[in-house]
Amino acid sequence: QVQLVESGGGLVQPGGSLRLSCAASGSLLNIYDMGWYRRAPGKQREWVATITNGGGIDYGDSVKGRFTISRDNAKNTVYLQMNSLKSEDTAVYFCNAQVRTSFFRAADVYWGQGTQVTVSS
Repeated sequence: QVQLVESGGGLVQPGGSLRLSCAASGSLLNIYDMGWYRRAPGKQREWVATITNGGGIDYGDSVKGRFTISRDNAKNTVYLQMNSLKSEDTAVYFCNAQVRTSFFRAADVYWGQGTQVTVSS
């Protein structure tokens, strides 16, 4: 089993910053891509950013230049530094990870439970 636990969400004023963390635990033979998605009220889930285990990074257009994804492989943790936050960034943020738990099983994608980010004055 694999667990992903997000933290760091909260209420912040427009223009402010927050840093989200997502720690993976359990049967972690290999962790490949790690990423962040978000779901705003009344909207579909939106991809935010992805980081590969080799350090390759990509961002959704709506967050480029404002958000930074990083990972600490020793801690099995992915981070999302969010700067210059806007009201439209308000959403539940979910992390995911592509994890191989066994030599006898291909990697599966696991999701965290989500953390609320609210940008409001």
